[in-house]
Amino acid sequence: MSNEQHLRQLLSHIDGRGYKAYKQIKGSYEFSDFNLYIDHVQGDPFALPSKVRLRVDQKRAQIPVGLWPNSVRQVALEDFIARAVRRSMQALVSPKKGSGKSGLVFIDAGQQEVLERTAAVITEDWVETRLQIGLPAAGRRILGKQATTILCQEIPQIVEQALMWKNMDHEQCRTFIECVENQEAIRQQLAEFGLVAFVANGAVLPRESGISDLPLLGTQVVGFQAPESLETRVEVPNHLPSGETMIKGLGIPKGVTLIVGGGYHGKSTLLKALERCVYAHIPGDGREYVITTRDAVKIRAEDGRRVEKVNINPFISNLPQDISTDSFCSEDASGSTSQAANIMEALEVGAKLLLLDEDTSATNFMVRDARMQLLVHKDQEPITPFVDRVRELYDSLDVSTVLVMGGSGDYFDVANTVIKMQDYHPYDVGNLVRDIVEEHPTQRQVDALEPFGRVTARIPQSASFNASRGRREVKIEARARDILMYGSDFIDLRYVDQLVETSQTRAVGHAIYLANQSMMSDSTTLQDVVEGLEHFFDQNGLDALDPFYREEYHPGNFSRPRKYEIAAAINRLRTLKQKISFNK
Repeated sequence: MSNEQHLRQLLSHIDGRGYKAYKQIKGSYEFSDFNLYIDHVQGDPFALPSKVRLRVDQKRAQIPVGLWPNSVRQVALEDFIARAVRRSMQALVSPKKGSGKSGLVFIDAGQQEVLERTAAVITEDWVETRLQIGLPAAGRRILGKQATTILCQEIPQIVEQALMWKNMDHEQCRTFIECVENQEAIRQQLAEFGLVAFVANGAVLPRESGISDLPLLGTQVVGFQAPESLETRVEVPNHLPSGETMIKGLGIPKGVTLIVGGGYHGKSTLLKALERCVYAHIPGDGREYVITTRDAVKIRAEDGRRVEKVNINPFISNLPQDISTDSFCSEDASGSTSQAANIMEALEVGAKLLLLDEDTSATNFMVRDARMQLLVHKDQEPITPFVDRVRELYDSLDVSTVLVMGGSGDYFDVANTVIKMQDYHPYDVGNLVRDIVEEHPTQRQVDALEPFGRVTARIPQSASFNASRGRREVKIEARARDILMYGSDFIDLRYVDQLVETSQTRAVGHAIYLANQSMMSDSTTLQDVVEGLEHFFDQNGLDALDPFYREEYHPGNFSRPRKYEIAAAINRLRTLKQKISFNK
């Protein structure tokens, strides 16, 4: 291992030379308080930034081991450290001039969600953070002095401020960790209470704007308050700021739950919170004590998506020209067929809670009213609307549904719980709904002629995942949160709403590649594949996800995706081929 002085000499030596001379600095360097590892040097100022690790021995960092006695607290602490490093960067790294990504110093520290990520790692022996740095250049000439400023002045200051326990905000750190642990403790209690979700009193659900996930602030913010009839008390392991260990809030029970109310009164806002709160949230987000079961999947219509051998027969059958729907394929699915496929695909990999909003659903998939039934008879209509299956999903398959519905009272007949949102306040209107149903019975007939049946398992065909296209290295790149480049194919993830970070999308791409290389066979179902990936993450961590990863090397910027989003990406791969499994 070289030292800081050697790095300074190298940077001085290559100052003004062509950019590729930066390759000379690749290696490890011992500073007074930490080790700097330059694992990858970009070949061009416009290329992806260089990959760097900062490792501090625990004898110097002195972060108390007692802070992370379990995996939940460790994930929270690592997330906190990554955010602390980002704050220090913002305060200490001065703007740099130059071409391309010159002077960029970046860490994948996340936004409102707390996720398992590779940006920071802590062990009993050391704490490490992984950065990306744009090595400075003028055109394609090295700016050695600016590089020296970043690597030998600003980076040591960041280490001192963000990775040394003596300089961390101890109270803030403990509060962060305990908040995350409390959230996971509530999530573990949901099944015990017969709930699929919990929304704490005082929660702030509205966001700053439609393009911001930050909480809405100001005097007009309405704190959430559960109706007494649906109020639940849950216990948490760590004291709240009030000193209590009990939290009151709305408990959403298993079964079919409708969220109703006028426009702009908070229906979709509540559903959006439930959708995002399959993950833990940072303190101060407003939704840190909104908890949804892990196996919840958001469902929507998705005009134009590809569908490969999905059994949508429970919802769509008897198509003209005798087109089969028990192994349905389409290169350009309609709103109704795509929504049916999305539901069946979610059930296939184990979803136990479906989240739907009428605003993003296909109207003809959701309901057929009595008048339309009189005009278009069942034998002329292939679609069995969701209203005629939603209760069966729960009664037969133990799959619950939370549905935002403002336009059809036909769902009153099948709902177990009805919550009315008015001025962002929730009201339990179940008794009123039962009265309405009794006084104004629906005139429509149930369209479901056959039982729901089984959920068909499918086997992904490994040959259809050829990402390399003849190249030695596979190109996997997350262009954004919703666009994944896999080999020469783009996977459109715009409507996979529970992907929340680009680093998750990047992990999804590498997870698909890993699965294709080592987990797929002629008998391995899609459910087996994604569950195998979850086991892999648990056993090996996200570091091992990078196919080019080796020990003591920067693993890339990953945050952990759920199996449902991995399955969703596989299902949207346009080269995908599947076959039906007759064993499950």
